[in-house]
Order: sequence, then structure tokens, then C-alpha cells
Amino acid sequence: MFSRAIPRVTPRAGAFTRCEAQTAAHQRANLPAQRWQFAQQQLGRRHRSTVRGQFREQYRKSPILFPFAITAIVVVSGICVLYIPWYYKTVIIKPYHNFPEPVAKKLRKALFYSRGKFLDIREANKHFRQALALADEMGMDPFSDEIMGVKYTIAALFEQADYYSLAVDVLEIMRSDCQRWVDEFSHKHWNDGNRSRVMKNMVQINLKLGQLYDTKYVNEPDNGEKRLVEAVESALGEKQRRERQGLKTGEGPWLTDSEMGGTLEVLGIHYEQFNSHYLATPLFVKALELVPPKSCHSVVLMNNISSCLAQQSPPSTTDAITMSTQPTDFPVTNKPPRALLIEQARQWATKALAHAAAITPPERDQECDMGCAVATHNLGEFFEMEGKVAEARQRYEEAASLARAMGFAEGQVAARAGLKRLKEVEKV
Repeated sequence: MFSRAIPRVTPRAGAFTRCEAQTAAHQRANLPAQRWQFAQQQLGRRHRSTVRGQFREQYRKSPILFPFAITAIVVVSGICVLYIPWYYKTVIIKPYHNFPEPVAKKLRKALFYSRGKFLDIREANKHFRQALALADEMGMDPFSDEIMGVKYTIAALFEQADYYSLAVDVLEIMRSDCQRWVDEFSHKHWNDGNRSRVMKNMVQINLKLGQLYDTKYVNEPDNGEKRLVEAVESALGEKQRRERQGLKTGEGPWLTDSEMGGTLEVLGIHYEQFNSHYLATPLFVKALELVPPKSCHSVVLMNNISSCLAQQSPPSTTDAITMSTQPTDFPVTNKPPRALLIEQARQWATKALAHAAAITPPERDQECDMGCAVATHNLGEFFEMEGKVAEARQRYEEAASLARAMGFAEGQVAARAGLKRLKEVEKV
């Protein structure tokens, strides 16, 4: 019985053993995953509890500074998230959206070397010229506002770096190119606005050239006068043509009254600078007619007219006889006497003061205040010319007080110089 029972029991025991073994193996196979999930849960709880504990601990140690630091981090992060995309779109992309990307890339490099601590005139000029070459290859209009703006920037870069001759060269090339276009192609562009735009550029280039030629670093007043006269003649000639013939369809606007007045004023300043006051006076008067009535700049122009009248002098008898005997289409008459010129100058200075007093904010600005100081000083000089020392001293003191109140250093120096002259006269 026993020997027979063994074989029958053995298979049952083996099956049971195999079942137990499979169950144990299955448990061992699932054990690592269960332990890993448990470990993750424990680590997550530990991490959360650690971070929360750290926050509590830091807040307990610094109840004011810690919240402030967290707030600052959040604010700075928010600013970065909002500011960086805005900066990219507004500063990096938008200023150059009218240029093809290869040209814009060169322009960004050029401007990078045009300012600040990375200023490098040679590198900036190189990238500007590469940008212009690429623009020409890609078919951009060489007289478009974008390309002309790049050229103006190159000239301004040289001027700011005190390379005035190079700035003049750039502007002269621009003027020649514009003049050639006007001579050869302007008759084909009456109705698309290009003719007006290029001619306006010529006026602006000539004005800038005139100012550069007049500087002491270039010192070529004859060339300066030539360019300024050309600018004024072009501006007035085109205005008169439009008045006679009317505005053509699509021709585009011309210079505004303020721009026209500024053109005349620049030429008047040139004549005043080189003592041709009799030529400067009518230009200032015409410019004054084009200035808005409530503009403080009209006070400046009135002072300029006053100064030019006072500095004119009648010709000598010999000069008057010579001038009267010369054949001319315009008869020459003797200039008014000196006393009359000074009286007219005084009237213009007084008018400037009255006009400045009538201008109120928001139209009133610093030009009105400076104009009052200058007009008061001029009145003192007129009294000094007439030998009226007491009246002159009063005006100089008033001018010095006005200049001091607004921080007008040049006005203070001029007033002190006038008072010093009066002391010398009293000593004599």
C-alpha cells in the first residue's frame, strides 16, 4: 500500500509544489513594480513636504524679505515673458520690415556699430554699404524713402564722429544722383508722387550741405551759399509752378508752410552769419509770414529781424554815388539813416516782447522765454547805441534776470558783457 501510494501522492505533491512556486514567482515578478510605485509615492510626498517645509522655514526666518523676493521673481519672470517678444517685434523686426531680411540683417549690424561702447565707424560704414549693395541687387528703388534714409544715416554717422568732409561727400553724391534723376526721369513721374519726393529730398540735402559748409570745420561759405540758394530757389520755384498750373493728379504734396519758412530762415541765418544783413532781413520777414500765429518761433524771427536792422549801416557817400551811376534794371536808392534803422529795430524787439506775452500754454514753450530775454537784451543794445546809459543798464539787468531764471547761460554772459561796456563808458 505504501509503495503504491507513493507514486500517486508524489504527482499531487509535485503539482502543489509547482503551483506554490508559480505563485511565489508571480509575486516576486510583481514585487519590484509595486515597490517602485510605492517608492515614487513616498518620494513625491517627501518632496512636497520638503518644499513646503522649506517655504515655511524661510517664511518663518524672513517674514518680509522672503515674500518680497518671491514676488520680485514672479514679476521679473512676467516682465521677461512679455518684454522679450515685444522687444523682438518692436526693436528687431519692425524698424526694418520694409527691407528684405538680408538687407535688414546688415542694417542691424551697422546700427550696432554706430552707437554706444561698440561704436566703430569703419565697421558701421562697411555694413551700411553692404546693405545698400544688397538692396540694389534685390531691386529696391534707390530713391525710395528707405534707401535715402540709410544714406542720411551714413552722413549723420560721419558728422557725429566729426568727419565733416566725409559727410559732405556722402551728401554731395546723393544730391548729384537726385539731380540726374530729376533731369532724366522726372517728366515720367508726374502722377506717382516720385518727382515731388525726389525734389523734396534735393531741397533737404542742399539745406544740410549748406549748414555743413558753413561750419568752422569745413569753412567753405561760398559753397554753402550756393547750396542754400539752390534749395530756396527750388522750393519757391516748385511752389509757384503749382500755384500757376495747379496740382496734377497723383503729384503728391510739396513743402508745408513751416518747412518753407525753415528753408528761408536757414539762408537768412547764413547771410546774417557772414554780415550780409540786408539780404537776411527780407528772408526773415518772409519766413515770419509762414509761421503759425501762436508759435513761439515767431518771437525768434522777430528778434532776428530786429538784430539785422540794427546791424545794417548806410553806405558812404562815395559808395552811394557809385551805385547810383551804375546801369541796372533796379534803381538803387540810399539806405535810411542810422537813427531810423535803430528805431525800426526797437519796434521789432518791442513787438517780439508783446507777441511772447500774448502766447499762453500749451502753445508757449522755452522759445518764448528765451526770445523775451534776447529781445530785452537787444533793447539794451539799442539804448547803448544811442548813448542812453541808464536805460541800457536797466534793460541789461532785466535780460540778465530773465536769463538766470531759465538757466540761459549765453544770455547771462551777453548781459554781463553789456553791463561791463556801460561801466567803461561811464569811466570815460
